[in-house]
Order: sequence, then structure tokens, then C-alpha cells
Amino acid sequence: MPSPDSAPDPSTRPYRTQVPLRWSDMDAYGHVNNVQYLRLLEDARVIGFREWFGEDRSLLDAGVIVSRHEIEYVAPLTHRPQPIEVDMWVTGVHGAGFSLGYAVRDPASLGERTYAIAETGIVLYDFTTSRPRRLSDEDKVVLAGHAGDPVAFRWSRR
Repeated sequence: MPSPDSAPDPSTRPYRTQVPLRWSDMDAYGHVNNVQYLRLLEDARVIGFREWFGEDRSLLDAGVIVSRHEIEYVAPLTHRPQPIEVDMWVTGVHGAGFSLGYAVRDPASLGERTYAIAETGIVLYDFTTSRPRRLSDEDKVVLAGHAGDPVAFRWSRR
């Protein structure tokens, strides 16, 4: 979906949510620490999944685990009172999970600069049996409604 160098076309824009920055996100250099980006992505997922799947059948309540993260940092993000925005879309679906792509960026009012692009692997998981569980047909339909292109990492060997 979005490339790190340009804002997405509003007609094809992926799901977008705002995530506040915390004072504690800053490191000694005055910018958001690379580790904190994982929290920003998690916050976006929690908000997004509740909107995508509804409060009554959230994937989070049924059990999911993160199987992988890949992040490419594009520009330093300094702490500020305004939230950042996270674009989020589905980059792939398989039997027991899916992958999400992200772009961490400024809101349009601040110019839409991109700070990071990322991808997360998600596995549906049954904690009582300690085993992955299959995606339902209903979940696949919801995910298909948020499908987009693979993340265009500049430094990946893909």
C-alpha cells in the first residue's frame, strides 16, 4: 500500500487510526525509541481489530499471538503532543493466521511524513490447548476487506 516516500491516495487509503505518543517513548536522543514502535503497532492493532471484527467477537478475546515483526525505520520521530497515525492493512492470509502491513506517519494536518513501515505476522491461538486454531470463513471475509499490497521494504532481500 503506502510507500515510505508518499502519502496514499485517499480513495485507496488503508485503515487508519491515531495512536498517542507517551513521554516515556523518548530515548536519550529525544526521539521515539525503536522498541516503542512495537507498542505503537500493537495499539493500532487493538484499536483496528475491535473496529474490524466488532466488540462481540474480537480476535484478541479469542486469542492471537505475534509470530514475527519486521520494521524499517524511515525517519526519526520526536515526541510531541499530537498523535501519530498508523495505516494498517492485511498483506497475506493463511489457514491459522495472517500478516499485517503498517505505515507509521504524521496525520495530514502535519504533512503526512512517514517514520516507519512494518509488517507483523499474527497467528490465531487456542491457549487452552496450546495450539494454533483455524481462521473462520467470517474472519477471512473481514480480512479480505482490508487486503492490500505487501509492504515495500527498501532494504529487504525479498
